[in-house]
Amino acid sequence: MHDVAIREYRAADEEALVDLSLRAWEPVFHSVEDVVGAEINRRLHGDDWRPYQEAQVRDVLARSGMRTWVAETADGALVGFAAAAIVDPQRKIGELAMLAVSPHSQQQGLGTALTEIATEWLRERGMRVAYISTGGDTGHAPARRVYEKASYTLYPSAQYFKAL
Repeated sequence: MHDVAIREYRAADEEALVDLSLRAWEPVFHSVEDVVGAEINRRLHGDDWRPYQEAQVRDVLARSGMRTWVAETADGALVGFAAAAIVDPQRKIGELAMLAVSPHSQQQGLGTALTEIATEWLRERGMRVAYISTGGDTGHAPARRVYEKASYTLYPSAQYFKAL
């Protein structure tokens, strides 16, 4: 994580973060397809997963109440981001809604640093629980390692899909 600073998101960052997320999540979407099969994957994400994921990223970046941080190298390249929000103020629950690290910057502690910043922001807002959702497939294994390093506890759940 040398020469990387974490700062707040600016609207001018949007295109770079969309591009970064598509590169970061490419192996994830291939892994999902391996698990659920080509037909269900197509029904979930379309013929090409990229427009679906681009829309998801843009939605998170634009969502009211969402707080986003970016990781920027000394030369101005964006190499990661995390977004968090308060999802249930009465029960004091916050969510780390999205995390992505550029493939060439992974396994350097950047995902953990972004996760910890988002978690601390939630704590400072009085949240008593923070959660993160991810997949159980091999493509999501790096994300699970990041969350475990950041002391999140795995809650096993199951989702089943059927093409209709």
